[in-house]
Amino acid sequence: QVQLVESGGGLVQAGGSLTLSCAASGQTFSSYAMGWFRQAPGKEREFVASISWDGANTYFADSVKDRFTISRDNAKNTVWLQMNNLKPEDTAVYYCHARTSSGSEYWGQGTQVTVSS
Repeated sequence: QVQLVESGGGLVQAGGSLTLSCAASGQTFSSYAMGWFRQAPGKEREFVASISWDGANTYFADSVKDRFTISRDNAKNTVWLQMNNLKPEDTAVYYCHARTSSGSEYWGQGTQVTVSS
């Protein structure tokens, strides 16, 4: 069982920045592919960014490319989402996601990000 705990959400003005953190349990965190998804009110959950187990490969949704960065530290069992130049349309609950080497998937409880115009 993998537990994911997000933190770092909050209220920020448009153009501002936030960094989300996701702390993971488990002794094999270094083998997990990690990612972030978000869900705005009345909308489907959507992919935001992901990072491979070794940090060598990152992927971003077109809507956040060039504004968001994803990184990880396997020694700390933590993944971060650095969000710059935030826009009101980035307002959503952000969820941390893990996929283990066996294909199991886990979700965090989510953290609210609100961007005011």
